[in-house]
Formats: sequence, structure tokens, C-alpha cells
Amino acid sequence: MNNKKEVRMSTESSLQAPRQGMNLRRFVDDWVMLLAAVGIFLLCAVFIDNFMSPLNMRGLGLAISTVGIAACTMLFCLASGHFDLSVGSVLACSGVIAGIVIRDTDSVFLGVSAALALGLVVGLINGIVIAKLRINALIATLATMQIVRGLAYIFSNGKAVGVSNEDFFIFGNGQIYGVPVPILITIACFMFFGWLLNYTTYGRNTMAIGGNQEAALLAG
Repeated sequence: MNNKKEVRMSTESSLQAPRQGMNLRRFVDDWVMLLAAVGIFLLCAVFIDNFMSPLNMRGLGLAISTVGIAACTMLFCLASGHFDLSVGSVLACSGVIAGIVIRDTDSVFLGVSAALALGLVVGLINGIVIAKLRINALIATLATMQIVRGLAYIFSNGKAVGVSNEDFFIFGNGQIYGVPVPILITIACFMFFGWLLNYTTYGRNTMAIGGNQEAALLAG
């Protein structure tokens, strides 16, 4: 009886060790970046004067708002096992298109719609080239980056595009309950894309493809 108990205990302990290792690895994979960001933030708060002041927090939030919105879309690229090098150029060209359309039509709605349409078309082209033509994502998006950057230069004639419509500045300078609109848009994007990736079939399929594309295809 004692021998059986010892064998059972040794077996259970040997099974628990790999489980603990897997749990630790999963914890590190899921939380290490967030914990690192929180650690850097706390260090800055302790050692930099006025870092936590409302004015600095506002400036910091505005500084990361554009990058944060782009990062939400990049999340799906990374989750699917790919990368998009053209996102920065698409943002720049979309801004140029929005400025030109607003300047010529005096319509913020048309300008923003044109910018979103450009991003949609470029994303669709990237998706077709990568998924259907089987071209490496880095090579395809590197080419797209150069093309879109050239289009931005052509559309603007190499000059700065000015916008005088006051309604357009609400996106950058407007506030709701004292919080700048770009920060609120960024928070809304974080919440929406986080929900889309983690709690929908589309998001789970995206992560399955990124984890093992062949297994995901076999699973349907």
C-alpha cells in the first residue's frame, strides 16, 4: 500500500511540474508587455517631476492616440501571424486625402469617408496579394508602403495640405467632459477591437490561423 501511495504521489508531482511551467509561460506571454509598460510608467511617475500632472497626462494621451488606433488594427495582423509595413504610409496618405477632399468640398464627412475608403482599398489589396497570391506579407506590404507613400506625394504635389474647416478640428481639439476627443476615440477602439478579437468567432479564427494555419484549415 505504501509503495502504491508513493508511486501515486510521485506521478502527481511529476504532472504538476509541467503544468506549473506551462502556467508560468502562459502568464509571461499574456502579461509581460503590460507589466513592463506599467513598470516604466511607475518609474517615470516617481523620478520625473510633474509627470502625473493633468497637462502632461493630456499631452501623453494625445501623443499616443494616433499610434494607439493604428495598433488596434495591427493587433489582428500579428494575431494572424503576419505583419503590415504599410500602415504608417496608409495613415499619412489617408490624412492627405482627407485634407484635399475637405478643402475642395468643405465637407468633413466626405473627407473622413474618403480617408477610410483609401485604407479599406489598400487593406483589401494587401489581403488579396497575401492570401490569394501567396506573397510574403513583409514583401507585399513593403511594396504597398512605397506605392502609397508615392501616391500621397502625387496627390499633394509635394506640398502641405491645409484645412480651414472648423468642424474638422473637433477631432483634434474637441473635448467631452474635459477629455480630448482623440483619447476617447482611442479608448473606444481599444474596447471594440479587444472585444472583437477575444469574444467573437472572427477573432478566435484569426488567432487560430496565427497559431497554426494548417491546423486551422483542417478544423474548418
